[in-house]
Amino acid sequence: MGKRRFSGLEVALMVLFTLMSVAALTFIVLFVTGEPGVIKDAPMTMLMWMIMITSTIPLQQLKCEQRGCCWGPLDERNVPWCFFPTNHGYTVESVEQPNPYVMKAQLKRMASPSLFGADIQDLSFHAEMQTNNRLRFKIYDAHRQRFEVPHEHISSLNSDPSSPISNTLEITQKPFGLTVHRGGNKKVLFDTTMAPLVFEDQYLQLSAKLPSHNIYGLGEHVHRHYRHDTNWRTWPIFTRDAFPNGGTHNLYGHYPFFLCLEDESGKSFGVFLMNSNAMEVTLQPAPAVTYRTIGGVLDFYILFGDTPEQVVQEFLEFPWHSKCINNISNQSIQLIGRPVIPPYWSLGFQLSRWDYGSLSEVKKTVERNRAVGLPYDIQYTDIDYMEDKKDFTYDKVKFSELPQFADYLHEKGQRYILILDPAIATSKRVGNNTYDSYDRGNEKNAWVTEADGKTPLLGEVWPGETVFPDYTSQNCIDWWVDEYERFSREIKHDALWIDMNEVANFKKGSTKGCADNNLNYPPYTPKILDEVMYSKTLCMDAKQAWGNHYDVHSLYGYSMVLATEKALQRVFGGNRTLMLTRSSFPGVGKYSGHWLGDNAANWNDIKWAIPGMLEFGLFGIPYIGADICGFFDNSSEELCRRWMQVGAFYPFSRNHNAQGYKPQDPAAYGADSTLVESSKHYLRIRYTLLPYLYTLFYKAHTTGETVVRPVMNEFYSDSATWTVDRQFLWGKHLLITPVLDPGVDRVRAYVPDAVWYDYETMLRLGNRKTYVDMFLPADKLGLHIRGGAVLPTQRPDVTTTYSRRNPMGLIVALDDNNQAAGELFWDDGDSRGIVAFLILCLFMCMCKCVGECETRSSASCHYHSLQAFFYEHQMEALIFGLSLTLGETYLVQWELVKEEYQRFDCYPEEHADEAKCKARGCIWEPSNIERVPWCFYPKDYGYTVTGKQETNSGMRIDITRNKKHRSIGRPGSPDIDTLRVEVRYHSGDMLQFKIWDPATYRYEVPVPLTVPAVPETDENKRLYKVLIENNPFGIKVIRKSTGTKIWDSSVPGFTFSDMFIQVSTLLSSEFVYGFGETEHPTYKHNLNYHTWGMFSKDQPPGYKMNCYGVHPFYMGLETTTDAHGVLLLNSNAMDVTFQPTPALTYRTLGGILDFYMVLGPTPEMVVQEYTALIGRPVLPAYWSLGFQLCRYGYANDTEIEDLYRDMKAAGIPYDVQYADIDYMERQLDFVLDSQFKNLPALVDRMRGEGMRFIFILDPAISGNETVYYPAFERGKAADVFIKWPENISNEIVWGKVWPDFPNITVDESLDWDTQVELYRSYTAFPDFFRNTTAMWWHREIQDFYTDTMKFDGLWIDMNEPASFNPPYMPRKTSLESKHLGLNHKTLCMNSEQILSDGKKVRHYDVHNLYGWSHTKPTYDALLNVTGKRGIVVTRSTYPSSGKWAGHWLGDNNASWDQLYKSIIDSLSVNLFQTGADICGFFNKAEYEMCLRWMQLGAFYPYSRNHNGKGNPRQDPVAWNAAFAEASRDVLNIRYTLLPYLYTLMFEAHTKGSTVVRPLLHEFVNDKTTWDIYRQFLWGPALLITPGVRTVNGYVPNARWYDFHTARDVGVRGQMVNMPTPIDHINLHIRGGYVIPWQKPENNTYYSRMNPLGLIVALSDSGTAQGSFFWDDGEGISKCTHTHTRTNILTVCL
Repeated sequence: MGKRRFSGLEVALMVLFTLMSVAALTFIVLFVTGEPGVIKDAPMTMLMWMIMITSTIPLQQLKCEQRGCCWGPLDERNVPWCFFPTNHGYTVESVEQPNPYVMKAQLKRMASPSLFGADIQDLSFHAEMQTNNRLRFKIYDAHRQRFEVPHEHISSLNSDPSSPISNTLEITQKPFGLTVHRGGNKKVLFDTTMAPLVFEDQYLQLSAKLPSHNIYGLGEHVHRHYRHDTNWRTWPIFTRDAFPNGGTHNLYGHYPFFLCLEDESGKSFGVFLMNSNAMEVTLQPAPAVTYRTIGGVLDFYILFGDTPEQVVQEFLEFPWHSKCINNISNQSIQLIGRPVIPPYWSLGFQLSRWDYGSLSEVKKTVERNRAVGLPYDIQYTDIDYMEDKKDFTYDKVKFSELPQFADYLHEKGQRYILILDPAIATSKRVGNNTYDSYDRGNEKNAWVTEADGKTPLLGEVWPGETVFPDYTSQNCIDWWVDEYERFSREIKHDALWIDMNEVANFKKGSTKGCADNNLNYPPYTPKILDEVMYSKTLCMDAKQAWGNHYDVHSLYGYSMVLATEKALQRVFGGNRTLMLTRSSFPGVGKYSGHWLGDNAANWNDIKWAIPGMLEFGLFGIPYIGADICGFFDNSSEELCRRWMQVGAFYPFSRNHNAQGYKPQDPAAYGADSTLVESSKHYLRIRYTLLPYLYTLFYKAHTTGETVVRPVMNEFYSDSATWTVDRQFLWGKHLLITPVLDPGVDRVRAYVPDAVWYDYETMLRLGNRKTYVDMFLPADKLGLHIRGGAVLPTQRPDVTTTYSRRNPMGLIVALDDNNQAAGELFWDDGDSRGIVAFLILCLFMCMCKCVGECETRSSASCHYHSLQAFFYEHQMEALIFGLSLTLGETYLVQWELVKEEYQRFDCYPEEHADEAKCKARGCIWEPSNIERVPWCFYPKDYGYTVTGKQETNSGMRIDITRNKKHRSIGRPGSPDIDTLRVEVRYHSGDMLQFKIWDPATYRYEVPVPLTVPAVPETDENKRLYKVLIENNPFGIKVIRKSTGTKIWDSSVPGFTFSDMFIQVSTLLSSEFVYGFGETEHPTYKHNLNYHTWGMFSKDQPPGYKMNCYGVHPFYMGLETTTDAHGVLLLNSNAMDVTFQPTPALTYRTLGGILDFYMVLGPTPEMVVQEYTALIGRPVLPAYWSLGFQLCRYGYANDTEIEDLYRDMKAAGIPYDVQYADIDYMERQLDFVLDSQFKNLPALVDRMRGEGMRFIFILDPAISGNETVYYPAFERGKAADVFIKWPENISNEIVWGKVWPDFPNITVDESLDWDTQVELYRSYTAFPDFFRNTTAMWWHREIQDFYTDTMKFDGLWIDMNEPASFNPPYMPRKTSLESKHLGLNHKTLCMNSEQILSDGKKVRHYDVHNLYGWSHTKPTYDALLNVTGKRGIVVTRSTYPSSGKWAGHWLGDNNASWDQLYKSIIDSLSVNLFQTGADICGFFNKAEYEMCLRWMQLGAFYPYSRNHNGKGNPRQDPVAWNAAFAEASRDVLNIRYTLLPYLYTLMFEAHTKGSTVVRPLLHEFVNDKTTWDIYRQFLWGPALLITPGVRTVNGYVPNARWYDFHTARDVGVRGQMVNMPTPIDHINLHIRGGYVIPWQKPENNTYYSRMNPLGLIVALSDSGTAQGSFFWDDGEGISKCTHTHTRTNILTVCL
């Protein structure tokens, strides 16, 4: 190329430029703003506004100053010399905030010269937080409607946002500007105060400072790098048919969206301007961004994410605040739309070219590539198949057999795709025949028109003179769908490729040119290619249904995609097809893929394709790729070979070239060429990994995740990845490093900070977080798998049709922790809508994996119907035997169980050391893994089988301690060497295994259980199989239907000594629920070495503190979604330890091991089978389901009377009033205090008005009275109190509880222990096991009811039993105050009790049964004394307590933490009536917390507000009118639904069903529900989602109706942000159910008089059913015997 010579004019301009530059630097320019004497403030930091004038420098300066701007020449020409002063822009006239989430303002233009004229003087500003992660703000003309993008997903501004806007947005008033902060750290993300807003009719400008130079996106252009250059780069955006040759010009798509990575934290945000007018975006070093658009409005969305990936997901999804969403504000209605999931076959390799010349040449291409065995799924034809390039025709000479071509391909499992362009020829067809498609379009008025709105605009494209369909017109859409349907009947094909839809026109504007007006020649033209608006497209004043082409030009491709989608649906119906479009706009990815346009065969374009693909991942079009080997020009073998290598990993993998160039399909380079072999090799890898790629597309379709992913998205904390754009990822786990330069075999590649394995060699890389020189010879590409990945694979074939028939496998690559996980989505690959599918969640690997593995040639891993074989030196697992059904979700799990995780703790006590460990004969080996025991049992420690007898009903086994190992040797607890084991097959779904000392009697729990009279002797009817392991002895229980081992105690450590018993078992999964009573932070247990103590104690709820009850029962969920339950019937102090194996260890201090197992198989059936064993819950009185009030600290009966009056006045539903121990004289049972002398009369009056009253009774009876105290004296006479054993004294065991000494005054200012010592009397504790005690207790209750006052229910407390004074201790935090001994706050353990059969037992053994023994005598007395059902509420419980009583969760705290944990505890306890003290017992309640707790508590089965002495009142009328109103409203809902709740109670009583129900009980196949514990159900049909402000709740996979609006929420199977204003709780009714209801009243006495109604919530099939139980609500016979008034209701519509 010769040297360029400058013209004379250019030389002159250069001289003038130099002179003016020197002169400019010597002057300070002052000029007037319109106000005399005012000097403009023009700081040089405001380098925002650059004016491009192709004239002399003096003229530029003049024009700048005429616009009221500042002129400041610099020595950098790309920096603007003309920039704004501070007195441009708008001021804020008024600000309105109608609610905390929305901000409105009115803006007035400041007086200043105009830039281009037609300034809008008055603007409106509207901003709203649409979610916590999305801010929208819009600036528009206050008086006149302007064009806005008619996008299918954008809702109006009338929304119901969910997060206070003040956390995110601030407005500066003069001049107007806005600052967007990140809500958490207040970091400024988008600050427009640095430059003025300009808003003219055809020129809008907004600038913003950004926090980082890490800017990605904006398009469509060729960006040579993924991260933008911020050195004054300007990018025009306006769709255009142009070549992607590396310039800065605009291309096919319109994407005013960018992502900004803030820093190494990964926090990122996105900015989307919803505007389709021509625009330009300038990036500058501040860093800052300037938008200039020439129409529409400024409609911005700021999207916040904690990672770049989250920002993309936010961009694709949109929480639509429409009334039809029924209060679920975070419903996943999309912003631009999540990507389409393509058909599986479209992920195969594809061949195309423009101008094969004939169909015979197409077939030659097909055959030669088939012959070399190239994996190859799709063949295209370009416009050369058409007759004269006319749409909806084919060349009947050169392509005469085209109608049969698809069948030809289908025979070999291949597919056919053809092209259509939008432009329709006006000429006739060959032979002067009519062109019917054109004629029918004329009849439909389907075309874009000239400015007159009538005359079709004429242009020229491939077929010659053309018209242009107006796809924004319904007439045109109908025409297009009809034409396509006609054509598809003529030419069979599988998918459609649409091109030239920017829209392209070979004429400038039209055949007539374009009129001289402001649309065709706007005052300002962005720096688009040619700088003429209508260049290579239509006149801007052309008319379309959506508006002027000026406004909708960039929407042409988008509207064509929408119309084409309708056409494809018409033609392909239920089959999934593919659409490929060249022009695009945000939202196109919901329907279509895209390719990067007409590139060229050069080394630049192969490089630039990677940033292009990454950007379209940002834009929501993951089905993306470049024309492999280049479209224009001839491709060299080396270039094409390297491009085929990298193109094998484009999501859209197509080789395509242009007319007139050499063929470049792989086989064209020679069957034996390196190119062919290399192409086959990497395409086979592609096809092997297609299950993984398809899963990525499923994730993109369902969650918005990217498919082709920048390395930065995964490793954002490493700043070196921010600029990596010559490598890319598939999802998280596959790193592709191509060769992109000629003549090289080494590539400088970045290895991110992770474990990586070479795909080809399966060897682990030694480098990480560094650049390496990667050796990649001619036939190689860099391909690496990230450690931690489980990649699904399938044996490849030449097409996906055949490969999908092949076996599937797994590649398991372990990470630093020797763990791996992955997912597989699988369906038929072809059906529209994903109607039948399965999901496999793949976790880790067992047996043979890369990493730490045993050396053997193969190993077999079994998982129910699954077998997998792993081979040495390979990461691939071949899987067979997968009996999986489409439409289901499965979990496939392998576990690489670390040696450390298989250890079982030999020294659970504190202060273990090596000497102590080895003294027990155990192994000492430190570990780096936190919490792993260092002292552990040898593998064969335990017992061995010495004899076994089997029968049809069970087996009996004798076992002997393995004396190879020494005794653990706990003092006073000798090992028992010989044990007996009995296994009993009670039923098909229940078995028992019991281990005891056959030589010496040991204590056994006296709680009667209900087992079938006859065992199940038919093995075929049993759900389980039991195997016995000999050494070490262990029991294995296997579910026969799946092969899952749900119990396997053949692990080391089984110990059975006199006062210490330990047994461990492997678990079927990590999903374990239950054990109590302790406070759990989650419903599902954390298995990371957590220990939970169980020993009943007067202990308020606290983390890992054993509380009031003991429930050694758990439910296990198996990975197959089956469930089982295990009860250890042992009442001694115990703890249980979980470990990640997963495994469970029991340790108990006495008794025997007596296990009962029920096998469901559903969670609900587990509970039903369990309650059939221990006893069904009692049916409570109807009134007990009403709201209840109590407090400890009523001073007198007047306070109760006043409360009752105020509650009635407030109209708050309320059924039960309590009296705590305040009503007693000196806290003595059965003695009324003088301050409550009027209480009996008040109770009578309240009961006469439909209310009920419950009194408290504690078990401890004072023995220090100076006057006759019948309760003690009669008890002593009847010998009902617990005593010492005869060998000690045979005297009463005394404690101290609440009763005070007589005749004293308590000084409550003293500390608690001093008060107990000085003032508390000595108390005796009734032994409720004795029949005589039950009779005594009944008499005292009868006398109190008859002689003192009436009551309707009894509340028994302090029955752990609590007392204020009194070998192995369960370790660490497993028991509260363990250092003080088991007798802390209770009785001495050597106290003696006597069972009903006269057998004497130690309190040590039966302590945990005290509350249980107290409950039945109380229940019997209540029923006998009152003659009605009533309720008993007890604090201490044991399995089967629910047969007689309900329970509350004890003396909780007034804290948010306890509010939420009450849900977990309610789900865990699940007695008939459970609830927490609403608003908390201890401490002062806070207003909002108490109100939220009232809302939650309204849906406790046992709904009581109760607080402690010394704290302010917290009942509903103690706050203010708003609190009372909100309480009334939510309790009215409860009372409305009481017929449903009562029916649930009846079903619990008769069937054992749960009332408060975890979501997993109803939706066990949905694994998401397995971890949910802040939502719950009433039965199957009512979903309760409590919370504050905005709740992220799960909507299970069913139809749900908002209770408050009765509307279908329209979402299922996903987390949703639910707005929760202060007076609202989220309630949803499940479709398919009928719920009985009744109009509420102030109490149930009156509400039960009202008519009953039904809520009918139809399912998807239009049906609903439910059950309804009704009786008198308190009769004894009806609740304890036969129930006849149960109705099953079914509705079909």
